[in-house]
Amino acid sequence: MHIQELNERSREIFRNVVETFLETGEPVGSRTLSKLNQIGLSPASIRNIMADLTDAGLLYSPHISAGRLPTQAGLQLFVDGLLEVGNLTES
Repeated sequence: MHIQELNERSREIFRNVVETFLETGEPVGSRTLSKLNQIGLSPASIRNIMADLTDAGLLYSPHISAGRLPTQAGLQLFVDGLLEVGNLTES
């Protein structure tokens, strides 16, 4: 799977989940994303997209009531997507 295979909305949610996880080290919930980011989607809409990303094997939930974490495949897809952008700064 390539990052371009996801629609724009899914890419945005996926990117936000991974970046928030990398910042906090904690599972990321839909309500957190709707509050922290200016995505313009309700938590329910974000949950639906996160469920699709989970079905695609990019996210998982450590337990039923937790937020989502990126899988190894999801992290690899995120890194590959960064490499496709090219010319990354050192920071």
